[in-house]
Amino acid sequence: MNLIAWNCRGALKASFQNHIMDLVNNHNPAIVIIMETKIGGERAREITERLPFDGVITTDTIGYAGGLWMLWDSDRVEVIHLSSIEQEIHATVKVRSSNFSWFLSAIYASPRHAKRQVLWNNLTKVAELHNLPWVLAGDFNEPIVGEDKFGGRLVSVNRSLMLKECLDKCSMIDLGFTGPCFTWTNWREVQGLIQERIDRFFVNPSWCLLYPEARVSHLTRCHSDHCPVLLELQPTGWNYRVRPFKFQRFWLSDVTFPEVVENAWSQNTGLTEAIDIFQREATVWNKSHFGNIFARKRKIMARLNGIQRV
Repeated sequence: MNLIAWNCRGALKASFQNHIMDLVNNHNPAIVIIMETKIGGERAREITERLPFDGVITTDTIGYAGGLWMLWDSDRVEVIHLSSIEQEIHATVKVRSSNFSWFLSAIYASPRHAKRQVLWNNLTKVAELHNLPWVLAGDFNEPIVGEDKFGGRLVSVNRSLMLKECLDKCSMIDLGFTGPCFTWTNWREVQGLIQERIDRFFVNPSWCLLYPEARVSHLTRCHSDHCPVLLELQPTGWNYRVRPFKFQRFWLSDVTFPEVVENAWSQNTGLTEAIDIFQREATVWNKSHFGNIFARKRKIMARLNGIQRV
């Protein structure tokens, strides 16, 4: 099962829904946490109804800021809403999957330090109320150590210590990551560029015992100044499944494609057999003619992301 947390910087962007669909198609998440949606109420419901999830929790925005959505596929997970604290914008749910139950707290920490401090205090109170496996996920708006930031002012020792103290009281562990080093950028030129690792997944030891192979990946940043962060409970390769045949529109632009279609339909077979033949021959033709375009895409995106770190 996979989880994705992403600060989208506004769900009204024209590219938002397309990017969510890309994340779903590429990573098949059972739960998606969307932060800083900047919309709530009826408008939020209209958008979430067009997304491929049947479970939804939304918190209201504060004016035109904030906003948090948690979306999930109820065929794969059972989610029970426990609490929402609107002021700091965080929601805690109980997740049941594969006969395991654990807590998931979705976080959008305010850019204002005073409000973040209130959130840290509230999280420590939540920790006192249960001893279940627990995940904290979202935008914490606070780098913890110096290597979590590039450019700008140095990491505030006092503010990072407050977050560290909260994480210690909650018995939280950083799983590390693969992918780009930073999850947020101010998009400036090199002289004024600032980048930070502030979007994270933290887990407690009892959750680690349930999913010892869990892995966190920083995905390619697109459509927002934050990159999506992926948590894989069982990393790719554990549950391999054969992908169904999918017709690719770009095939129509190739002059040799009509021959593939003609060969499949010229063998004097019935409709079902002709379709099977076409799928097999088109798959072989695509592999030999174009190669693995998805592998090529991953290589290009890896080069865009720069050096990866574990």
